[in-house]
Amino acid sequence: MTLETLPPLIFDAHLDLAMNALEWNRDLTRPLAEIRATEQGKSDKPDRGNGTISFPEMRRGGIGLCVATQIARTEHNAYSPVFGWRSPAQAWAQTQGQLAWYRAMEEAGEMVNIRDAAGLAAHVGHWENLPVAPDDRRPVGYILSLEGADSILTLNHLERAHAAGLRAVGPAHYGPGIYANGTDATGGFNARGRDLLREIGRLGIILDVTHLCDDCFWEALDLYSGPLWASHQNCRALVPHHRQFSDEQLKALIARGAVIGAALDAWMLAPGWVRGRTTPQSANLWLTAVVDHIDHVCQLAGNARHAGIGSDLDGAFGREQTPQDLDSIADLNKLPALLASRGYAADEIAGIMHGNFLAFLFRAWAV
Repeated sequence: MTLETLPPLIFDAHLDLAMNALEWNRDLTRPLAEIRATEQGKSDKPDRGNGTISFPEMRRGGIGLCVATQIARTEHNAYSPVFGWRSPAQAWAQTQGQLAWYRAMEEAGEMVNIRDAAGLAAHVGHWENLPVAPDDRRPVGYILSLEGADSILTLNHLERAHAAGLRAVGPAHYGPGIYANGTDATGGFNARGRDLLREIGRLGIILDVTHLCDDCFWEALDLYSGPLWASHQNCRALVPHHRQFSDEQLKALIARGAVIGAALDAWMLAPGWVRGRTTPQSANLWLTAVVDHIDHVCQLAGNARHAGIGSDLDGAFGREQTPQDLDSIADLNKLPALLASRGYAADEIAGIMHGNFLAFLFRAWAV
């Protein structure tokens, strides 16, 4: 591989890398084919043998920057189909194990933690401008995010997490949470949740409104005045489900300067998707559906400055639940040509693929 053959930089605003490493037991430093081979015959997870992510594939596709998560929700209903830890202390411990894995990847030269504007600028320059060897080992840059705040035992724990590099927080995930209500739940923030929002603001942490139920979404916009984004969020007008955001919500985010990352989970792209039954082939699902959601955000905004990529690939699903023309995360680099076919100019495409989230971060971290 030479500098001239490197794909353009892609910023992916949502990847559950540590979850895959620790709960799925995937060694992401290895070739993707090898990871898949180790899972043949296993059925403990629905996507065994269908993973799409490894560090070599990220480098091959130009995904040099990402928002990488810690994730550990608590169990609020013993009969809930969504897994959760039995106590916040267990959830906290799980996120600390995930943090330890990220640190190990940094020590191995696989990743680099981005905490501020200077680090971001340095990494982008390193990724785009330095020649690389055929066995490309440039470290993947990551901004640390917490998906669902159930693991935050106290506000002091949030301050500790921020000191350790946490730069974005989504208060809820699926169902009711300790601080807020997420997908498939209703109701606003409780008193602890309102305190959490204030502390997120005091620390200068980005608020990720993804997964907030409608009640919490609108309350968050009223209570929180700092930088916010929707890291992996699609459009309700195209796929009618409360997991997606309505046009009114998307317009409110655009007015606040947010960037909305398009997700690649098939049930968020294909109306009527039934998990475990519908397939990408039966739904005739292609990457053009992702472009539909990106374009919808751009049409609402009247420009291309608020759309990005937040793939959520390998977020407890794999190739069985992605567009059929995606075999690995490297295939995100098919999106620029699809956007060009819709009439997007080169600078607009660059913004969607990385520039919009970069500009957002430089603004957010300029204070």
